[in-house]
Amino acid sequence: MRLPAAETAKAGQAQAAAATAGAADPSATVALSSTAATLLSGGASGEFDAEKVARMSEAIASGNFKINAEAIADKLIANAQELLVKVKT
Repeated sequence: MRLPAAETAKAGQAQAAAATAGAADPSATVALSSTAATLLSGGASGEFDAEKVARMSEAIASGNFKINAEAIADKLIANAQELLVKVKT
């Protein structure tokens, strides 16, 4: 199961806070890059389609899953372009 990016970030922040509790410097500051801020603000989709995962798992198990490298490459490029646009604005 995949958690939405915001929940993952909150969990990481909680772990970091617990690890440094008692030793934190109140004057310490942290600056996030624009990319990190975009990702933490919900820039990544948290949608999960359990039925699609089940269909893909079944296809993999039966040996019928076909990898479309061109479609994967196109989506990776589109996602990278989308992130770059969000970072610039």
